[in-house]
Amino acid sequence: MRSTIRSLTCLIILTTVLNLEDHLVAARAGVVSSSDEPAVIGRIATVRPLASTLVWDTVSPFVNAVDIQDRTNWKVVPADLLTLELDPSAASSDPGYYGREYEFKGDAVVENEHLTAVFWSAKAKVVIYSKAESNEKRMEFVPLQLKGKSASITSCSILQNTGDEAALEVTFSAKEKSDNCSAIFSFDKKQIVEIKPAENMKGISLLSPIEYGIVPSFIGDDLIFNPGEYPSMTTLHIPSDNIFLGLLKGQNNMLVITWPGRKQLMRLVLNNKEQEPRLIESIDFDNDGESIYLALLGAPGIWHKEELKPSYLEKDVAVNWERPFPAKWKTQLLEAGVKTTYKFRESKDKIWRAITGNYTYPVWFEGENTFYSLGKKIPPRGESIIYFLEGKGTPVSVSTPVDIMKETLGRQACDTILDLEGRKLRSHHRRAGQGIHRAATCGVTAAIEVVFKAGQEVQKKEYVVEAVDDMVYFVTRHVERIGEYQDFARDMMSFLNLQSKSNPDLKPFLDSMETITQQIPREYDRQKENIKTLKYAAELARETKALTQKQDTKNLPAYLALGEKWRAMGGAQDELIGRFHSVTRKLFQEAGYSCINQPKAVDIAEQIRARCRKCLRNPDGYEIWADY
Repeated sequence: MRSTIRSLTCLIILTTVLNLEDHLVAARAGVVSSSDEPAVIGRIATVRPLASTLVWDTVSPFVNAVDIQDRTNWKVVPADLLTLELDPSAASSDPGYYGREYEFKGDAVVENEHLTAVFWSAKAKVVIYSKAESNEKRMEFVPLQLKGKSASITSCSILQNTGDEAALEVTFSAKEKSDNCSAIFSFDKKQIVEIKPAENMKGISLLSPIEYGIVPSFIGDDLIFNPGEYPSMTTLHIPSDNIFLGLLKGQNNMLVITWPGRKQLMRLVLNNKEQEPRLIESIDFDNDGESIYLALLGAPGIWHKEELKPSYLEKDVAVNWERPFPAKWKTQLLEAGVKTTYKFRESKDKIWRAITGNYTYPVWFEGENTFYSLGKKIPPRGESIIYFLEGKGTPVSVSTPVDIMKETLGRQACDTILDLEGRKLRSHHRRAGQGIHRAATCGVTAAIEVVFKAGQEVQKKEYVVEAVDDMVYFVTRHVERIGEYQDFARDMMSFLNLQSKSNPDLKPFLDSMETITQQIPREYDRQKENIKTLKYAAELARETKALTQKQDTKNLPAYLALGEKWRAMGGAQDELIGRFHSVTRKLFQEAGYSCINQPKAVDIAEQIRARCRKCLRNPDGYEIWADY
């Protein structure tokens, strides 16, 4: 019996070793795989996947170039439990077996199914390759204080290596000891890399061939930075809002960067302006010790640039791009002089917007085809950049930038950033779905007109009275919204005046912000007589309801006259609110674009944008909304 047990035990251990050897052979071949076959840890059989995150030792360090294709001499660094599997008796009998640090003979490499990260010691760089594009180099990391200097990685210590997760503490050294610094790099099964800088790391520089940089905003419009628009500049100082999107050259990759807090200072460093297209060479952060998270998203045509040619005017144009997967795809077009965000609809449609009126919705899909319809109201001017932030019917296998943000910053922090409550339109429907569907003065007066033309105003008195009350509610909500914008403008003017006194060197920037803000009180003064007052609306309501008391042939012409007054008042309010919203969105955008050459203005720009964002929350349906 004992011999049988002994033989069985040996067989189990032998099987474990053979499984491990198979895994190591596959790993050396560059295969990251998984298995549901049992593995034995000591004397306990368990079911676990093979390593999804591998740590390699190249054995010989790279010198002048990195080659991740030739892995002839590379060795896999055993995960925490692999040594126990190879020699369980030695590990269990000798406590001194534990705690032995692995010493890399060459360079460290971390690999999962999404990326390969090479810790290039000779150049003091971390080079990241995309597995989605045959191991193409997509990004490099260097400490900001070592950028452009001769330096090396002098220490690479494994903090974690479980087969699912890996973390390395890396020390970067230069001739000047004051430049020495370190950071912790963490990886898991996903495409996310966490960089946790130590206190001695003054900043982070991420080098990648970025064609467009995007600062997303989920209230208002995104900021899109095109290096070609800044021919005389080499550095752009931009607002930092916890997430940044880099659209990489080739249109098949997106770099997503997220970070907690808002103390980081962010700069986009542009490359040689003679190159076409001009690129963002690096993203530089003056960090505050908080982690920064990186993720590479890849798919053919994951973003697209469409030149809006004059020939697109007044026609439906199918463009040469197909969305690689369902998502909330969007772009920015010029509407009423303001860059306006449009999400792509699933079919051709008409739209009515305050100020611009009726027109064909400018972007949509028909099956796999992508269409533009541009005219005088939405002119074909400049470039249209198509990209996505959020999912919509997106496959589970595809990560979106918002997915990355939730994964790295946590849902509680993301709730504030995404602000789903603030993105909801405010209602001007007094009775929700029970009232007239178009609960505006134009819609309600048209519905009441049908009653008067049929001579049924007395019989349908209750219907008319309720509809009139709906209009009063609609007008009241409009007046309240107009008041919010006026309060916002007064508060903004006070803020800008205070900043002007404290920052006289920023006068041109602050003056431009004040000029935009002043459009709100000027528009109000221009429309003041037309938008009327709540007292005026109450009088119209009384006169309209009075026509239902007695049947009379004079009721119809009297009502038609009142209807004109209702519509004139409501239309003026619609237009005013639309203009207020447009001005506020323009201020929100220009604050972000106008601070790029003035580092001291960035903090003020962020405060201006925060105030605009607060005002833009819960817009009225008749405002020019960025994505409604």
